[in-house]
Amino acid sequence: MASDTLSTKDKILQAAAEIAKEVGPVHLSLDAVARRAGLSKGGLLYTFPTKAKLLEALVEQHVSEFDESLRKEEAARNHGPNSVVLACIAVYRAEFLCNEPEPSGILAAIANDPGFLEPIRRYNKQLLQRMRENAEDPTLAMMVFLTIEGLRSLKLFEMGLLSKDEQIAAIDRLKNLFEPADAQTADVPVTA
Repeated sequence: MASDTLSTKDKILQAAAEIAKEVGPVHLSLDAVARRAGLSKGGLLYTFPTKAKLLEALVEQHVSEFDESLRKEEAARNHGPNSVVLACIAVYRAEFLCNEPEPSGILAAIANDPGFLEPIRRYNKQLLQRMRENAEDPTLAMMVFLTIEGLRSLKLFEMGLLSKDEQIAAIDRLKNLFEPADAQTADVPVTA
């Protein structure tokens, strides 16, 4: 999206996410965000009166973007059985293949106030419930959720315990658990 088409709020959130990625979440400053967004500090404070409000918005934006992608994938599967689980797998796989780090705005928010995990907790609780209700095997759906969240955590905290190939193999195996053999398409192997 071109920066001239972004709203002031979106410019600020984009600038904050970029800075958090560059200098680390602890060093995120409102002055730097205002400069990067092309605003005065007063203009930034008009939209986000405190750093806490800015960080909270970063977390909410992350959750909202994931949910939008998930719902598109789910609709592409006509909301049929296992569509929520398969959509979750597809969205995570696509994010993983982009090789982008997890949003550092999330770490910035958590470092500033662990209470910012609450929107993520609420969303994950609802997502897990949706996955279970839509799955032919609710326990297997829960295992998919836990696996994906584990892989996300490894990435977020830069653990590097598994190679890219191992992670893709795990993601693809999850998908295979929910799709009939005749519906599966060959995934292109990923090389590290």
